[in-house]
Amino acid sequence: MSASTAKALDIAIMGRTYKVSCQEEERESLLEAVAYLDRKMGEIKSGGRVGNAERIAVMAALNIAHELLEERARANAPQPGANGFDMTELKRRMASMQAALEQALAPQEKLL
Repeated sequence: MSASTAKALDIAIMGRTYKVSCQEEERESLLEAVAYLDRKMGEIKSGGRVGNAERIAVMAALNIAHELLEERARANAPQPGANGFDMTELKRRMASMQAALEQALAPQEKLL
C-alpha cells in the first residue's frame, strides 16, 4: 500500500473508533472485514465467556483463523470430476464393497 494512494478511514469495533489507512479500491472489503470482526467480537462478548476487549479480540481472531483454515481445507479437498463423480471416493467405496462381498462369500467357497 503506497502512502500516496492510501486514505485514512475511521472504523468502529465494539464501540471504539480506530483510524486506519487503506487504498480506495480496498475500502469496501475492509468495511466488510470490520463488520465481520465486530459481529464476531459481539457474539463472544454476549456469550459472557470472556470479559475484557483484548481477550475478546484474541478469541475472535482464533475463531476467524479456524474458519479460514477449515475453508482452505474444504477448497483443497478432492473435487468431483467434470462428469460429477469424485473418482477417489468412488474407488474407496468400490474397494469397501469388494471387501464386504469377499467376506460374505468366503463361507460359501468352503461349501464348494
